[in-house]
Amino acid sequence: MRQEKTYLTKEYLARLNASPFFIVVDYKGLKVGHMTELRKRLHKAGAEIHVVKNSIFRVAAKEAGVADLNGSLTGQLAVVTGQKDISAAAKVVKTFGAEFDRLKIRFGYLNNQRLADTDLLALADLPSIEVLRGQLLGVLNAPMTKLVVLLNTPATQMARVLQARVEKG
Repeated sequence: MRQEKTYLTKEYLARLNASPFFIVVDYKGLKVGHMTELRKRLHKAGAEIHVVKNSIFRVAAKEAGVADLNGSLTGQLAVVTGQKDISAAAKVVKTFGAEFDRLKIRFGYLNNQRLADTDLLALADLPSIEVLRGQLLGVLNAPMTKLVVLLNTPATQMARVLQARVEKG
C-alpha cells in the first residue's frame, strides 16, 4: 500500500476508534454546497462527515475490529462519526436526506454492532438524550410526589377541621 493510502487508513482508523458509532451514507448526486450545509448541521449535533474511499475504509474498519464489510461498501460513500449521541447524528442525516433526496443511509455501527438503515431511522425518531433523561426523571419523581401528598393529606384535613372548629366556636 502506498504511503498516502497508509496515512489515510490510519486517519480513518483513529476516527473509528474515537467514535462509539459510525453511519455510512450514500451521497451520490449531492452538490458541494449541500455537503457543506450537511457538515454544519452535523457539527451542531456533535458529529462530522467525511468522504471516504471504499477500499481504504474497508481496511480501516477491519483494523478497528468491525465485521467484514466487503458487500456493503459500494458506490460513493461518506462516513458520519461523532463523540455524542448517535440519534442526534441520525436525525440530522434523516432530515437532510428528506430535504434533498440525495443522501441515503446505508448502514451503521454502534459499539461494534451493525445497524440496518431501518434501525438508524428508528434511532433518528427518538427524542434527544436530554429529553429522555427528563422523562425518566419525571417517571422516577412521580411516585415520590404522590407519596408526599398521600402522607400530607390526613394532617391537612385535620388542620382544616381544627380551623373550622376555631372559627365556629
